[in-house]
Amino acid sequence: MPQMNMVQAINDALRFEMRRDDRVVVLGEDVGKVGGVFRVTQGLFDEFGDDRVIDTPLSEGGIIGTAIGMALYGLVPVPEIQFSDFIFPAYDQIVSELAKYRYRSGGEYPAKLVIRTPVGGGIRGGHYHSQSPEAQFIHVAGLKVVCPSNPADAKGLLLSSIRDPDPVLFFEPKRIYRAAKGDVPDGDYMVPLGKASVVRQGNHVTLVTWGAMLYEALDAANQAAAQGIECEVIDLRTLWPLDIDTIIASVKKTGRVVVVHEAPKSCGLGGEIVALVNEKAFLHLEAPPRRVTGFDTPFPYTLEMEYLPLSHRILPAIIETARY
Repeated sequence: MPQMNMVQAINDALRFEMRRDDRVVVLGEDVGKVGGVFRVTQGLFDEFGDDRVIDTPLSEGGIIGTAIGMALYGLVPVPEIQFSDFIFPAYDQIVSELAKYRYRSGGEYPAKLVIRTPVGGGIRGGHYHSQSPEAQFIHVAGLKVVCPSNPADAKGLLLSSIRDPDPVLFFEPKRIYRAAKGDVPDGDYMVPLGKASVVRQGNHVTLVTWGAMLYEALDAANQAAAQGIECEVIDLRTLWPLDIDTIIASVKKTGRVVVVHEAPKSCGLGGEIVALVNEKAFLHLEAPPRRVTGFDTPFPYTLEMEYLPLSHRILPAIIETARY
């Protein structure tokens, strides 16, 4: 089983699926000969040519609008938006058109496509290259939202996303594009959408997170263990549909939950998770659910490590929740 980073694993998934299904096409700014801003599509142009790996003008609305047209025609487009911060010129296309086609046509036109885009901070990108807009798309019925945290999941979730009948936003945490490495299964390897992963067992506090923050949560959990607090860490992997059953099962065991995410706190996915925990497991709670998140400010040019919910901010929340 080869070892890959996330960039290589996503590239491997795209290459595998393009070989398997000639309806799959890649499009976006510089995805062709350049191989994309982070080189995720490197080498695909040489193998599949400019009919299936298509460089586009700098127009996010045009990229998504074109991809929707391709999908309605029967192709399976995988458009790339260079940074998730730039997805909003295409917001109307995504929420008003893409999310609705399958439902408004009674399933006749599913508009099956996957929008790939790097997300999150930690690479000194400033506030136009570091945001985490997942909650704004989770709120839109008809879309699925995915965010892997390791190379194997990145490959397996992307193949599942490409074959899914619904449109999927595939957020790739760029901070760990090359930092996260691991074994990646060869060939046709799928990870089911909508299923979280329990990556660390524990009995005292449940930590729920995703993407690059998984590693901060695990670091904090290891530090908490040195103080006798064992955390159960859940990597959501698919943000929507949410695997609430795995979260609730863990909360019923620990009685405590802390949600960690990069996006601003107010109206983030953490708020929805806390609400669902209160609805479904209130009588099992031994402490108020907590959130450790980014701040309700624009992402800063400087002090980004103060903005991000790193382990030194997560650990006190764990301790206070455990000792409540």
